[in-house]
Amino acid sequence: MVDAHRTFVIVGGGLAGAKAAETLRAEGFTGRVILIGDERDHPYERPPLSKGYLSGKDERDSVFVHEPAWYAQHDIELHLGQPVTAVDRDAQSVRLGDGTSVHYDKLLLATGAEPRRLDIPGTDLAGVHHLRRLAHADRLRQVLAGLGRDNGHLVIAGAGWIGLEVAAAARGYGAEVTVVEPEPTPLHGVIGPELGQLFADLHEEHGVRFRFGVRLTEIVGQDGMVLAARTDDGEEHPAHSVLAAIGAAPRTGLAEAAGLALVDRAHGGGVAVDASLRTSDPEIYAAGDVAAVHHPLLDIRLRVEHWANALNGGPAAARAMLGQEVSYDRVPYFFSDQYDLGMEYSGWAPPGSYDQVVLRGDAGKRQFIAFWLKERKVLAGMNVNVWDVTSDIQDLIRSGAEVDTEALANPATPLTGVIPAP
Repeated sequence: MVDAHRTFVIVGGGLAGAKAAETLRAEGFTGRVILIGDERDHPYERPPLSKGYLSGKDERDSVFVHEPAWYAQHDIELHLGQPVTAVDRDAQSVRLGDGTSVHYDKLLLATGAEPRRLDIPGTDLAGVHHLRRLAHADRLRQVLAGLGRDNGHLVIAGAGWIGLEVAAAARGYGAEVTVVEPEPTPLHGVIGPELGQLFADLHEEHGVRFRFGVRLTEIVGQDGMVLAARTDDGEEHPAHSVLAAIGAAPRTGLAEAAGLALVDRAHGGGVAVDASLRTSDPEIYAAGDVAAVHHPLLDIRLRVEHWANALNGGPAAARAMLGQEVSYDRVPYFFSDQYDLGMEYSGWAPPGSYDQVVLRGDAGKRQFIAFWLKERKVLAGMNVNVWDVTSDIQDLIRSGAEVDTEALANPATPLTGVIPAP
């Protein structure tokens, strides 16, 4: 009954915001729920933008979290194509781009992230692309199809997940692809050199050219069109389009202007939140790509940009906003599909955090599980073309127990038998 007079505002029209709104209603909240997004499209999921939708396998409508009619059916007030320009913590209100203000009793910031930009000459050319929003994917999908028809060249700056998935999609259309990466292997900062070479081999088998240890220095064009891309080793690479896939930065502008506690970029950036996803203001929460969470399981502050974090973080924040006890301790998880390789990754093991990599299965056939360990404790696991093992891998991580590495490497030993008995 008290709820009916309360207003919960969600800023951000992505998966985290949509799932938070859904959870508020599912948990019985009867007050106003207002979801504000600066894009005109209804809330959507981002993985299809570099996977099924981009490759042409899935239709555009497949990306949306809910059918458009769902929001009215659940009394969710949508403000689409409407940016929030300021948060007034004293008045507990947000100001919209049209100058109007909306009061909140609780506020969720799910503002996501934005692509980092190349700081080199030529980035203003029409053939330079980023991939973060549905509108980007709409445009890039047409570009890749055109490159495929015309034997065109795509240069990708960055061999992270987005760069590799777009490379796979581009090769599917028949485009020529060159990937420029300053590190010695793809995914160097995520899975390290031990496994990065596997992805280089995969893409090279499908015709992708890599240039490792170099950076783009200039994009050359004429009459607004891209003609080539130059690297700092003096080479010039043919290019009709360029994709900047050099990472994303959390959209913290609103939080910073409102005086909320932030995390500096050197430590991952983002809005600092506790395990209940509450910011330094007790009436404001943050979830998804923008939230830097004090993770109770890993005992570090962690900002995760992957789909599962938005899927689970939005509902967790919603429950915390309703006054429920929340401790957001999900094991970080993401997945990728490239050609005939499918993989899932659970955990957190950046370079320098582990002292051993253990393989179970046949890496040569690309059917295996890799484990990253520190002092015989599993920090992370990646299953490649091996399925239905994610929960077992996450149990190993959660246990914090020292494991028998020979048993861990032996496919005949069930993963559930690797954890020592208490």
